[in-house]
Amino acid sequence: MSSVNQSAGLQYQGFLESVMLTTLTTLSCCVFLFINGIMLFTLRSKLVFRETSRYVLLFNLLCADTMQMALSQLLYLLAACRVRLTYPVCGVLTMLTDLTNEISPLTLVAMSLERYVAVCFPLRHTAIITMRNTAGAIIVVWAFSSLNILIRVILLLDFPFEDLESLLMNDFCSDISMFLGSMSNHYDTAYTYFLFISASLAVTSTYIGVMVAARSASTDNASARKARNTLLLHGVQLGLSLSSTIYNPILIALWRIVTRIVFVRIQNVLYVCIFMFPRCLSSLIYGIRDRAIRLVLINNLCCRLKLSVPSVQAKVST
Repeated sequence: MSSVNQSAGLQYQGFLESVMLTTLTTLSCCVFLFINGIMLFTLRSKLVFRETSRYVLLFNLLCADTMQMALSQLLYLLAACRVRLTYPVCGVLTMLTDLTNEISPLTLVAMSLERYVAVCFPLRHTAIITMRNTAGAIIVVWAFSSLNILIRVILLLDFPFEDLESLLMNDFCSDISMFLGSMSNHYDTAYTYFLFISASLAVTSTYIGVMVAARSASTDNASARKARNTLLLHGVQLGLSLSSTIYNPILIALWRIVTRIVFVRIQNVLYVCIFMFPRCLSSLIYGIRDRAIRLVLINNLCCRLKLSVPSVQAKVST
């Protein structure tokens, strides 16, 4: 009888812990989504932001990060509530999540190249970094990421779904559960290494180029220093963004050596540190560091507060 009570107590404790972790992550995600939403609105509120290449690239980065955060939180809530999906539905959700996840590092590469051109070729910057070229770069980023998703879908089609008794999944929906064959796993590993190495080399090369240009007498030292700091921040963002590529390998390794309760705890911590926090970092960096964005952002926040106070007072008076 005591063993039954002890088992029931452990199940109740695990349930409370799961509810607490789910609530904390959901609240954190809502806060981060709100911050990103305000930043996205700010970047579309002024003509100068809509017609400046680096702000357009930043909008694309924040848009992808916001979509990725929302989709990841949706998958997290479905897993926490033990909702099982069918393979087609799970495939669509995970592919969209992977698509938006790959946009971030590629956009950071484009932003780093834009700063490199601004410092090393200041006289040709306006001729090279045009709105047309910026739009083309964004299209290439989305097309390249979509091509990767298309290849993954083709690899999934080789799996014999017709041999399954039901398309309903046995476990919760995740990237790992959609690795239905060895080819999918091998391709994902190879693409991850390729993306990590190529993006790191691109950002590192632009940083070194700016440092070399900073020593030139013909280069504006203040502009070069600011661009160097920006590229350094891009490197940090890139590292945090690409850290999500090691999320699945870590989970696979932990699944084999720890208990399920410990695995769930570690998974929640990694989810917040690897997926949620990096997606909000861009808003925090540019919202505080960029003076033009900071002034408009503060103005938007103050206007929202001023509009909300009278509405609250009207409700109280009624």
